[in-house]
Amino acid sequence: MNVVQLAEIIWFISALGIIIFVLLHSPKGDGIGGIGGQAQLFTSTKSAEITLNRITWTLSVVFMGLTVLLSAGWLPQ
Repeated sequence: MNVVQLAEIIWFISALGIIIFVLLHSPKGDGIGGIGGQAQLFTSTKSAEITLNRITWTLSVVFMGLTVLLSAGWLPQ
């Protein structure tokens, strides 16, 4: 397994993660609290939404960074 293949795997996982975490967001601000029983993991619905935002932004940065690296061909084969 070379560097490009590893980057592609991380890129794919980050893409799936973005899809999953965006779908967990609620348009009314409920977020993960709207999925019965899951809100007990967090101290409040607001902290759950903040956590979802941080994870989503982190995955977005990883995805976009790897997209640029992979499309430009800057990684060694």
